[in-house]
Amino acid sequence: MKVTVERDELQKKLSDIQNIVEKKNTMPILSHFLLNAEEGSAYITATDLETAFKEPISLKVTEPGKMCIPAKKLLEIVREMDGEITLESVDAQWLKVKAGKSYFRISCLSSDEFPLWPALSAAGESRDLNLKSDMLLEVIDRSIYATGESDTRYVLNGLLFHIKPGGVMIIVGTDGHRLAFSERSVESKIKDEEKVIISRKSLAELRKFLSDEQQDVKMVIGKNHILFEIGNIQFLTRLIEGTYPNYEQVIPANNEKTLAVDKNFLAKTLRRVSIMSKERSSAVKVEIDSNNMIVSASNPDLGEAKDEVPVEYSGDPMTIVFNAKYILDALNVITSEKVVFRLNEPLSPALIMQDGSNDYKCVIMPMRL
Repeated sequence: MKVTVERDELQKKLSDIQNIVEKKNTMPILSHFLLNAEEGSAYITATDLETAFKEPISLKVTEPGKMCIPAKKLLEIVREMDGEITLESVDAQWLKVKAGKSYFRISCLSSDEFPLWPALSAAGESRDLNLKSDMLLEVIDRSIYATGESDTRYVLNGLLFHIKPGGVMIIVGTDGHRLAFSERSVESKIKDEEKVIISRKSLAELRKFLSDEQQDVKMVIGKNHILFEIGNIQFLTRLIEGTYPNYEQVIPANNEKTLAVDKNFLAKTLRRVSIMSKERSSAVKVEIDSNNMIVSASNPDLGEAKDEVPVEYSGDPMTIVFNAKYILDALNVITSEKVVFRLNEPLSPALIMQDGSNDYKCVIMPMRL
């Protein structure tokens, strides 16, 4: 194999895969990427066995071939080079890297050792959806904050994608203390209900390749994997096995006490007052009366804080204790100027929604005094 590539092109492609290549030495091949260079078609592939990534690369092929190259080390070299770079295999074990007078020889692995690209499923068993990248990015951002990060209930470490016949897609994240729900209409020919769970880690990586523009994204659901095609990029990840909690039972239906408040005003107040709360719980006490909310926090080792927020509320007076961080996370993804709380009892789940919209909901469990 012998190819020539612009330094900026190679650096960008290598940067794209750095979080996917395995950094631990459990399997040396996973710290490498596969460069496949054919006349008129060249691409790089990286995997950590949970996620696989394939992207075309623009280069001039003098001699076609393929090779497994250490991803981190080549990126370190490329960053210090300028102009055009030549990559040439000496045999299956060594790669020569040249730019100007600079020369490196890197130890590589045989391309035969690289894991095969996973097959989605048998023919006819995959299911397709057509999405827009800005919409997919938005629903991931609105839900991923509520997922678990290292929960022993492994299904909670991912987002549920619930696709219903008729083109309705619901995305849910929960860690058992809070739940985020987004609903969107999508272009789909799926006839049967689908529920798939995608890991938080994989979605955090996928986000980097989603633009906030109207770019087409094809989502292909297989038996054990899901594939996202974004332009020429293919991003494939293993689905989490298991049964996701019944989110429909968690979303309260009888919260009739409604409170409306300015989102930014509330966020600033919560950030101020929670400075004096216990770090681990971020607990704040919320006392609601007619058109007024008193937010307070106390810590025996530090002191106390109190602030007031004007609200629109006509129910009975109520005192609730919340984790301030949970409310702030929800406020960060709400786009309306006002936010609506639907409440029931002090220890009942609270529902947070956008003003004038039902496509996003957040459920937060209160804390005990």
